Amino acid sequence: MAEDEAVEGQCRCGQVRFRVKNKPVITMACHCTGCQRMTASAFSLSALYTSDAFEVVQGEPVVGGLHGATRHFFCPHCMSWLFTRPEGLDDFVNVRATMLDNVKDFTPFVETCTSEALPWAKTPAVHSFEKFPPMERYPELVEEFARKTT
Repeated sequence: MAEDEAVEGQCRCGQVRFRVKNKPVITMACHCTGCQRMTASAFSLSALYTSDAFEVVQGEPVVGGLHGATRHFFCPHCMSWLFTRPEGLDDFVNVRATMLDNVKDFTPFVETCTSEALPWAKTPAVHSFEKFPPMERYPELVEEFARKTT
């Protein structure tokens, strides 16, 4: 994806649409049981964007899932999980990559919470972590992702 190129995404029913521009900061798969339950799948796939690269262009998402400092947003009609605003990372939006129109372009670079993974659930992620990576690892992971996706 080129600089300032936009990609759209939507919920299952199409009532909520959003747009991201530029490349993601990083792509991930999370194997935690919370993501398994919210996606009804083995893991969630996400692409992290800066907040200024993300906008809802149709509809009004509602908070669902956990109602804490980390806010998960859903379509109020079909209840598709669309994106997350992570606690302490107000400048970022974690978009569910499977909601993007070009989902095939979003291979997970990092997988997290592999200690909770279903034994048969595998991804091609370059880096795997039993829990979440320590915060001090993120700058090098983001830098490596940027090098590999240019």
